[in-house]
Amino acid sequence: MTAPAKPEEFVRWLRQTAPYLHAFGGRTFVIGFGGELITERARFAQFIQDVNLLAALDIRLVLVHGARPQIEAELKAKGLRSRYAKGLRITDAAALVAVKHAAGALRVDIEALLSQGLPSSPMAGAEIRVASGNYIAAQPIGVVEGVDYQFTGLVRKVDATGIARRLQAGEVVLVPHLGYSPTGEVFNLSWEDVAQSVAAALGADKLLLFVDRLPADRKGAVIGELTAREAKALLKKADLGAHAAGALRHALAALAAGVGRAHLISRRTPGAALLELFTHSGVGTMITAEPMQRLREARIEDVGSILGLIEPLEADGTLVKRGRERLEREIANFVVLEHDGALLGCAALYPLPEKSAELACLAVAPDARDAGHGERLLQACEARAKGMKIRKLFALTTRAEHWFLTQGFKAASPAALPGERQALYNWKRGSKVFLKRT
Repeated sequence: MTAPAKPEEFVRWLRQTAPYLHAFGGRTFVIGFGGELITERARFAQFIQDVNLLAALDIRLVLVHGARPQIEAELKAKGLRSRYAKGLRITDAAALVAVKHAAGALRVDIEALLSQGLPSSPMAGAEIRVASGNYIAAQPIGVVEGVDYQFTGLVRKVDATGIARRLQAGEVVLVPHLGYSPTGEVFNLSWEDVAQSVAAALGADKLLLFVDRLPADRKGAVIGELTAREAKALLKKADLGAHAAGALRHALAALAAGVGRAHLISRRTPGAALLELFTHSGVGTMITAEPMQRLREARIEDVGSILGLIEPLEADGTLVKRGRERLEREIANFVVLEHDGALLGCAALYPLPEKSAELACLAVAPDARDAGHGERLLQACEARAKGMKIRKLFALTTRAEHWFLTQGFKAASPAALPGERQALYNWKRGSKVFLKRT
């Protein structure tokens, strides 16, 4: 294994993963993927290595797989044709045989890949134990609009207790696209339906669905985050394609059933699961019940994160240095911008005499700049100032004069500061003063 070209970047990235590592340990993730991912042998082998890494981090994993291309190949080899209605396979007796063969072969192949452990490989020392079984009770779809789906079914019940026991024992649970009835019949199921149902039954923290196409905006850029309300609106007005739209509906159903977060990720992106889970911006589309980002008043437990935001700016002279003890004393003056539990930015408002206040300590994380976060923090401080009947807002800066001018501030002299603040002005630092009337 060779060292990265820029070790400092690797170290920085690894440090940034720490909050996720703390948050994910002991959590339950359900990962669903179609047989298309399995056909890409090299990419699927990398996916299994990623699964190994997640398991090593004490994340409880349920893998739900499909087998559409494998079933197609089985039928083609026998000279049989597939039949579909509304995107669902019509599974007759002959097709059911192909379904069983494909599911059985895939189970063996996946278990074999998860059993790897050669030295000097990403799977070295993995020793993953895989559990699979009849966890899904199913029922037939029946006849819909004159079409008899025969052995194509729907999930009726998930044996959540049985799966939870295996997860508690430290095993990775493998759930195929098959369901069983009390009469001993076997039904072919949609893997998306199975993944959604399993995640809901377990109350999973995350549901990850591998898709062919991700929701995008008008410019073609992937939509990184959607609330449930936004996702429903997108389904009504946008042409997402049958697969992406179906996956989004299953994600919404999972959220409605209590699953923490749902993620759509591209099966074509190498390392997509790790990039989505362990980077702030991710590479897929995360769907949440409520907005992920919010402005709020700072709390004492935010001090460490605020220090992480302002220390680089203190080091280069942009901000005046503040110690932890001072921050703890003054925490009530701060507002923070939070995203998924991590702080993206902070700002403080210090009341001054003469119905004035100073805007200070405005900082935004480097990878979140140019996204309007500074403006949002300023607006929050302005709203707080108005609530306090403050008429004049001062800001002192050595580096950001143009930004303050674009936000409606006007240049002023230190003499414009209230007497108490004027006495503390650091002439050696030579900060420029800006004034804005609220």
